[in-house]
Amino acid sequence: MALLEVDQLRTVFPAAVGEFAAVDGVSFSLDQGEVLGLVGESGSGKSVTAFSLMRLVSPPGDIAGGSIRFDGQELLALDDRAMRRIRGRQMSMIFQEPLSSLNPLHSIGRQVMEPLFLHTDLSRAEARKRALAMLDRVCIPDASRRFDDYPHQLSGGLRQRVMIAIALVCEPKLLIADEPTTALDVTIQAQILDLLRELQRDTRMAMLMITHDLGVVAEVADRVNVMYAGRIVETAPVATLFKAPAHPYSAGLMRSRPDLTQERKRLVTIPGTVPAPHQMPSGCRFAPRCAFADRDCQAAQPGLRHLAPDHFAACIYPLTQDA
Repeated sequence: MALLEVDQLRTVFPAAVGEFAAVDGVSFSLDQGEVLGLVGESGSGKSVTAFSLMRLVSPPGDIAGGSIRFDGQELLALDDRAMRRIRGRQMSMIFQEPLSSLNPLHSIGRQVMEPLFLHTDLSRAEARKRALAMLDRVCIPDASRRFDDYPHQLSGGLRQRVMIAIALVCEPKLLIADEPTTALDVTIQAQILDLLRELQRDTRMAMLMITHDLGVVAEVADRVNVMYAGRIVETAPVATLFKAPAHPYSAGLMRSRPDLTQERKRLVTIPGTVPAPHQMPSGCRFAPRCAFADRDCQAAQPGLRHLAPDHFAACIYPLTQDA
């Protein structure tokens, strides 16, 4: 049985003309020890999916349907108190902006100890010892001296390491990383990704890596879901997706990657933009931007079609026919 099983998840927000689904019928699973990438353009629903899994969708947003089973337990059936016992202890999340996510009034040491106070019976001295060990593990230099520093005293890369320490100090079974390298320079990005992958391998935790950067997916993920306009349009092992993307949107994302081996080569873009939430096409949501779309594509939303082992695409004209 998978550690995480998401089935037909639907998260909605109110709009002037009713409501729109930022996450619309999303289904996937994640095994213990596996790293699953979730990629797509801004506005595709990736972060809303993450917040839905953690039951952190703020009103007026609402999880309107579906199922989230974690370690055999239905999370949508839990009350807030029961969910708080799971959140931070068995499943944790690294947020996009560490400076805004960390409390500027509390030292980093206190913030790393906080989950231990909430979820364990450790004494203050024991919690401090474990928090220091965690800061050492995420490569905070001179952690004992930095323990009483405040977030503004740290660089962006160190703040992100503190966020990782907070997320992992209770040794969760599942880590959700939402754009964990955003706004970091390339060298620091590589260090953070290496650190996450090393920690994931050492602890055998599952990890959901949310990003718009295909390079990040190639670096850390075993399998990848491609998301567009609130729906998953392709799922495949990473090597398969990079070698033979089946959905035209996935192929467009691959073509839009910069090619550093070609001097002065123009960047390839996908024509058009993600549709506004209240203006979703009636058929395939990518059809208005797709060079292969015809009348059939505009008639109904295609479901995920099995193409090969572990490879599915929501397209009636997939670019690969290895089924």
